[in-house]
Amino acid sequence: MTTTNSYGALFDLDGVLVDTEGTYSLFWGEAGRRYHPEIPDFDMKIKGSTLPRILEAYFPNPDISEAVCAELEVFENAMDFPLFDGVIEFLSDLKKHGIPAAIVTSSGPDKMKRLFERNPEFASYFDAVVTSGDVTLSKPDPQCYIIGASKIGIDIDRCYVFEDSINGLISGMASGATVIGIATTLAAAELEGRAHAVVPSLASMSVDRMLEVKR
Repeated sequence: MTTTNSYGALFDLDGVLVDTEGTYSLFWGEAGRRYHPEIPDFDMKIKGSTLPRILEAYFPNPDISEAVCAELEVFENAMDFPLFDGVIEFLSDLKKHGIPAAIVTSSGPDKMKRLFERNPEFASYFDAVVTSGDVTLSKPDPQCYIIGASKIGIDIDRCYVFEDSINGLISGMASGATVIGIATTLAAAELEGRAHAVVPSLASMSVDRMLEVKR
């Protein structure tokens, strides 16, 4: 059995643990068509970015920025957070082996509070959470994963990162972690070469399978 604190697991949230990327694509796709019709696939372009980064880069007008934030708050308040198949089983396996885990998300702390209020048992599987409120640089910068490793007390080169977006994979690879791409949002072919391994979902993961992946 893997000893406690030998390794760590760092998870992106949307598209890896919870099946919400498609829902967000609807919101940001509509925002892109309304405010930036000149940018094709706007929803894909901003995946993995924190809200402050999105607002700074694409909605600098204060009135528009305020409107987008208000619309997003209403949207997220009505959201469900369905877990992908296999998530609880894999998280349970990590806990059984004494491997600490953290959520590393570009989402804000308010969203995480709502998620854990609706799924209180889910929170018990994690030793730390990194949100947009903890970072100054958005993915693809590796800062968030370096902070995540620090929060669980594991060197980043002993951590495994689970990501579904291109920006997230770049972030994980740049951090020095071992990166596993999750082909839920993008096709596996689009993730190949951007991670140390690619799997269809966490349903195919176990601690033994995770530890087989090498940098």
